[in-house]
Amino acid sequence: MAEPELGLRFQRRFLAARQLRAFPWPELEQRLRSAPDSSLLADILHQTILHPLCVKYPPSIKYRRCFLTELIKKHESTTAEPLDELYDTLADILNEEESTRCYKNYLLPTGESVTLSESEAIISQGTTGLVTWDAALHLAEWAMENSTVFSNRTVLELGSGIGFTGLAICKTCNPKAYIFSDYHHCVLKQLMDNIRLNGFAVEPETIDLIQTKSEGQEAEGMNYQQPKLIVAELDWGSVTEKQLLDLQPDVIIAADVVYDPEITLSLIGMLQKLSTFRADGKPPEVYIAFTIRNPDTYHLFQAELDKVGIGWQIIPAHSNSIFLYDTQSNVTILQLFI
Repeated sequence: MAEPELGLRFQRRFLAARQLRAFPWPELEQRLRSAPDSSLLADILHQTILHPLCVKYPPSIKYRRCFLTELIKKHESTTAEPLDELYDTLADILNEEESTRCYKNYLLPTGESVTLSESEAIISQGTTGLVTWDAALHLAEWAMENSTVFSNRTVLELGSGIGFTGLAICKTCNPKAYIFSDYHHCVLKQLMDNIRLNGFAVEPETIDLIQTKSEGQEAEGMNYQQPKLIVAELDWGSVTEKQLLDLQPDVIIAADVVYDPEITLSLIGMLQKLSTFRADGKPPEVYIAFTIRNPDTYHLFQAELDKVGIGWQIIPAHSNSIFLYDTQSNVTILQLFI
């Protein structure tokens, strides 16, 4: 049946707060023209703004207002019966108080979701780590298609940001342990909040490391097997041998960390150190995903890897498209051999 399918396409985009122009508006218009029916709009309203996930963890007021205004516009351009619920919902949103926090909800194939509290500003408090970038979505999709890489293994994520990739992997790939890591204090605090928001407990030593407790956010359902979760403060430039020895990862991943030549060199230096610190002498598998914004930065990364003798290969594109991207991103995943 086409109708639920159209509603679900609106739902996935809306819960993840994708750009409004990415919604299937033309299809909705066409459907309303051929059969003016308020029930289709009521269905979309309940699958988006009035969806329980959105009610609990809503996108920004501005986003919800713009979406609803567009929905009302489509409704008013047809001869469908008036739908008071649309106007009542808009009135409720206009009466809400503005918040600097907004949420995105990414639906997983398991029927669960990853909920993230994000900052509305892209570069907030001097860091880009407070929003989710397309390479993180891309890497999570690849991980789900290749879950055996992560199953029952210790995973270290470099530059975890606010935690999307790691949370998706923890919910779908059954790792034994997952180490989130980042450097910026605000990012680490937000990361801790999001881990708890998704129903995971964090190892106690993590909480000693970052003196922040998330207030008033209860954990969501704890029904999947819990991997051991650790949050580590890692400065690639000054990380100690002891810090790296304690980690012992089987797999290392990172998304969108190759965007600045100086950072690239610190990353490669740390990967070299990590290659020698495994108790069993076996180097970890390494996968790095990045959006190619500047080909020069990408080629510099490859040249620097060649220079220090780290092998690399491009991973073939995965076939599943679970998450939605605002634009056609040019994302590549490299496997490194350290």
